[in-house]
Amino acid sequence: MDKDFQEVDLTATQGRRASRMDPERRKQVEKSLKRKLDARCSLFVLIYIMNYLDRNNIAAARLGGLQEDLGINNTQYATCLSILYVGYILMQVPSNILINRISRPSTYISAAMLLWGLISTLSGCTHNFAGMVAIRFFIGFVEAAFLPGALLILSKWYTKRELTTRNAILFCGNLISNAFSALVGAAVLSNMEGTLGHRAWRWLYWIEGAVTMLIAIVAAFILPDLPHNSRGFTQEERDIAVLRMTEDVGEADADSADQSPFAGLIMVVKDVKVYLMMLTFTAYVVGLSFNAFFPTLTQTLGFGYIPTLLMSSPPWAFSCIVSIINAWHADRTQEKFWHIVGPIVGGLVGFVISMSTLNVAARYVALFLQASAYAGFIVFYSWISSSFPRPPAKRAVAIAMVNAFSQLGNIAGSYVWNLPENGFRKSYGIVTSMFGVTILGCYAFKLILVRLNRKIEAGERAWITNDDVAQQTAETEGVSVEEGIKLQRGFRYLV
Repeated sequence: MDKDFQEVDLTATQGRRASRMDPERRKQVEKSLKRKLDARCSLFVLIYIMNYLDRNNIAAARLGGLQEDLGINNTQYATCLSILYVGYILMQVPSNILINRISRPSTYISAAMLLWGLISTLSGCTHNFAGMVAIRFFIGFVEAAFLPGALLILSKWYTKRELTTRNAILFCGNLISNAFSALVGAAVLSNMEGTLGHRAWRWLYWIEGAVTMLIAIVAAFILPDLPHNSRGFTQEERDIAVLRMTEDVGEADADSADQSPFAGLIMVVKDVKVYLMMLTFTAYVVGLSFNAFFPTLTQTLGFGYIPTLLMSSPPWAFSCIVSIINAWHADRTQEKFWHIVGPIVGGLVGFVISMSTLNVAARYVALFLQASAYAGFIVFYSWISSSFPRPPAKRAVAIAMVNAFSQLGNIAGSYVWNLPENGFRKSYGIVTSMFGVTILGCYAFKLILVRLNRKIEAGERAWITNDDVAQQTAETEGVSVEEGIKLQRGFRYLV
């Protein structure tokens, strides 16, 4: 606990120093801070690319003969997909509780990446269903540390006016990986067959796993830690980083020194908003479950497996562009609901086209629309952070819990697409209904936040967490407790 007291005291000292800085000097320092931070956090994109490559390369490997070589049927293949999310769900909340309490999260994430890269290479050594299931479970278990951990770190550095765009850039790693994995899969499957006596799909796992481990080693030296202690920044930049986050929501971005490790979990469990967000996000994930089957869906256009892999890339590149524009506009307008629902509606149009016609050109356009639905998914993640912003322990658990529960959607989605009749028409019907549920859930959540904002405006304690935090905020800002409370009451939920 002594270490916790020292960190709170250091944060308070930094906040007071920054609050006395000349405004012109602050602008210069803040510009330098964001430039360095953006450069270092850009590595998260590459890590996310590898995270999804190692998770989803089974789709490309399937086209290269994995299913036949391992002797598994379609139901067993769906189990191989879904078992990853069991480990992924189990580890997310414990991992984020831990990462919120350690001073060097960069080391933690790098170590997790090194381990999942090693496990991923073992996928190329499997010879039966049981081996593949075991490896997929442990990949999910270790990969669980990355996404909620990265989202938490970003939320500790970027304000609510900056976070959605940065989350979009991070999630471009996801979208790029969908495009990139198809290209890598096409290259490896068409050139490595029989090399050293091994099937090309095995080489796919070995090559990608080795690259993941190399990037993990580099990441340990580049990724940022926390605003008050991260290496590679000047003292002034760290001071401003602390002050920015305090000003963002009117509270010091620090937990109470006497808080238990499970305090954040208890706060989240008591907050009814989190349950609605969990259910809504899960429906959204089911709707987006076509992601893991994208090469298979593209194959319904009637081309060979190499052209199919190549044609799978452009929709994800398009989705990346749409996502960044949508996120940038969401940050600029400070609006969430329509920036989530808009892309969902585009995805719904894509689903309807896929169910309604066998025309090749129309179905290919539909794949672009479906992929662009991810643009709303990215804004949803920043909605989690802005709806459960303080204290950090609560935000850490909320991000992990919503994300972990939503993975049930991926498990269900693994079986949703096991209905290939009539061009997956039944599968498209299911995901269409799930997008409808998502829109209703988002609207209900918006109404809740609007009501809470009205309470705040009326002077009610809808936002203030406790008087202890007001005291801590006052100390950090170098102002009175009354002024600290005033800062808190200036907060509004983003809707």
